[in-house]
Amino acid sequence: MNVTIVLPSLNPDEKMIHTVEGILAEGFTDIVVVDDGSAAEYKKPFETVAAMNGVTVLTHEVNKGKGRAMKTAFEYILENRPESEGVVTVDGDGQHLPKDIRACAEAMLEQGDKVVLGVRDFSKPDVPFKSRNGNNITKAVFRIFCGIRISDTQTGLRAIPRQHLPLMCEIGGERYEYETNQLLIFKDKGVGLHEVVIDTVYIDDNASSHFHPFRDSWRIYKIIFKHIGSSVFAKFLGASLVCFLVDTLLFFLLNVGLEGAGMRKADSQLRIALATVGARVVSTIVNFCLNRRLVFKSENSVGGTLVRYYILAICQMTASFLLVDLVAERVFGMSAGIGESFVKFVVDMCLFAVSFYVQKHWVFANRNKNGENS
Repeated sequence: MNVTIVLPSLNPDEKMIHTVEGILAEGFTDIVVVDDGSAAEYKKPFETVAAMNGVTVLTHEVNKGKGRAMKTAFEYILENRPESEGVVTVDGDGQHLPKDIRACAEAMLEQGDKVVLGVRDFSKPDVPFKSRNGNNITKAVFRIFCGIRISDTQTGLRAIPRQHLPLMCEIGGERYEYETNQLLIFKDKGVGLHEVVIDTVYIDDNASSHFHPFRDSWRIYKIIFKHIGSSVFAKFLGASLVCFLVDTLLFFLLNVGLEGAGMRKADSQLRIALATVGARVVSTIVNFCLNRRLVFKSENSVGGTLVRYYILAICQMTASFLLVDLVAERVFGMSAGIGESFVKFVVDMCLFAVSFYVQKHWVFANRNKNGENS
């Protein structure tokens, strides 16, 4: 296969040598290793692999990060490997098995212009808790807020066709956040993704990883939050805030107006109910119009979309009531007060995220002539 393996490495041990040997034994003939500013006492593994046929070692004088190391390799391949049909990025700590690397390379050649992700099965019992939990959270964030549905958000085993390498060189991010940026750019540019399930290998609970949980996680989530801030979700959040203000203002005006019309203390429950319903009817209509025209830009008929919108609203209101009752009163035995209000806040925030997803993919999703989402 005319496929180039890219292996960025920082302060490696013998596992990197074994990884390179395994890749060569699998039949690959072109490996670009990037020494990302390793200390002097870690240079021996690079010298060892540089002496192997088919291995090129590029060197950063100082540590610049995994993202920068990959971009250095991509730039080198574009300039010096005109026959290469694409690359497979690999970690050098032994977590990616040669057979899985080959499977991803073959899938890339079969899929054409799609990027292939080697995804791990996080349901297995030997997966460390922090890895399973971190992936599940990030996967949910990607799916709900970014519209990206993938099984493994942090996999380093990725097969990228040559035609996408110029784009890969332009993507921002110098360290671990670069791989997150890749996924977001793939979505924005319409680059298809294909998954290949690979073996899940953790050596000494991933002790050799240079990933810093707090610092690098912040870099990754900062990228995601920035993307969300400029996305459809940000518009959805803005429209919801506008409607919250409309609802609050109308409730105040209607409540005061009805009181002034004679509905005083004796009719307080009726007055509040009328003010609540009146304000909610107007605010939901405003919310529907904003979401339909400005947020989701739906081209479907108003009638069908409006029916779906109010079905969702009724289900959301019912779910809120049932969940608050279940969690606050039946599980924790709370009564009216701060505790119950806190539970309602948490429940409604979760339902808000669900509402966004349902509105995007069902209520306002544009449909073709066959009634399917386009």
